[in-house]
Amino acid sequence: MGAQPHPGRPEDDSADALFGLADLDTGQERRPAGAGPLFRDSPAARRLLSVRAIHAEPAAAASPRGRQIIARFPEAEVVAVDSHWGIPALHGNEGNIDRWVRIKSEVLVLGEKKTLTTRPNGRSADWIAPGPANGCAMACAYCYVPRRKGYANPITVFTNIERIIAHLSRHLARLGPKTAANQCDPAAWVYDIGENSDCSVDALVSDNVADLVRAFARWPAAKASFATKFVNPDLLLLDPRGRTRVRFSVMPQEDSKLLDIRTSPVESRIAAAGDFLEAGYEVHFNLSPVVVRPGWERDWSLLLRHMDDVLPDRVKAQAAAEVIMLTHNQALHDLNLGWHPRAEDVLWRPDLQQPKRSENGSWNVRYRNGVKAQAVETMRALVAAHAPWLRIRYAF
Repeated sequence: MGAQPHPGRPEDDSADALFGLADLDTGQERRPAGAGPLFRDSPAARRLLSVRAIHAEPAAAASPRGRQIIARFPEAEVVAVDSHWGIPALHGNEGNIDRWVRIKSEVLVLGEKKTLTTRPNGRSADWIAPGPANGCAMACAYCYVPRRKGYANPITVFTNIERIIAHLSRHLARLGPKTAANQCDPAAWVYDIGENSDCSVDALVSDNVADLVRAFARWPAAKASFATKFVNPDLLLLDPRGRTRVRFSVMPQEDSKLLDIRTSPVESRIAAAGDFLEAGYEVHFNLSPVVVRPGWERDWSLLLRHMDDVLPDRVKAQAAAEVIMLTHNQALHDLNLGWHPRAEDVLWRPDLQQPKRSENGSWNVRYRNGVKAQAVETMRALVAAHAPWLRIRYAF
């Protein structure tokens, strides 16, 4: 067994941080003088996020980050709300199912993250950090995040980013250096900063992700990590110095066309890997989710062969992967039936699935033990045959 994360103290206390916020080297955006507009100001980004309403807690709207976001969308109506958790027009309103994708495009929520907790993980990362956002402008049919707020799941940006960074700095200071390698990383404590959102899309809205990338660039004992299905070239302008791991999620095109709604094409995600490595990121891949359906083995073989054909050797030399089988949920199944029922033809398979309680106590459905075990072994064999350079960090 490798190093195990020390439980630490999750509360946001007054322990000494590794660095004061004023001392953080924020780096420089590598943007040549006279360069054109940022991608986040492009028509493509505006198609993904054409914000018309911003529901904001008063303190969040008044904060520097909140004012920055509101200024980015000057035509949006700002609506004051008591809490980002309880917005009657959005949450619990079953009528919003028909507007599931439109709400993601047209609505933002601004709030403050009240409870800052860093949880142990041990799979993808050593720790799950308090994220800078919740929700997403994309609409992947298998995403578990929509279960939490019900019937509408636009991006909620947490504007108190300075408290999140200070909390992480204190947490890391208590841990000290990583003294033994584990499957998360041989030398650094890895913090997942995007558990409930896609950081590449979040970076279209605010500088929260850029602030985190810059903070981790200053912390030699740690790495940030996030999975993404969106290629945001603005992230190439940052200076991560090898301290941020981008995990591009990929799946066969047939699955992506049906399930990955509003995401970047899988081929574009793969093609971006070299650029992100060149910009100073560590680049891994999520083979996720693996959906068992007729022809799935053939299509994964084709995808892995494509990766082997097009990825530069420098990407292959440092790449690793996570293999994640599909997990589904009754509530998400019911929600999907209201806006994208075709997805449920492959996601909801009672003949292959069984209920299982997740770590957070909720009931999900996963492939039956025998089905899952066989599928995991098949994926391992396919990777070994078609992309032998791709080290599998874990598979479940």
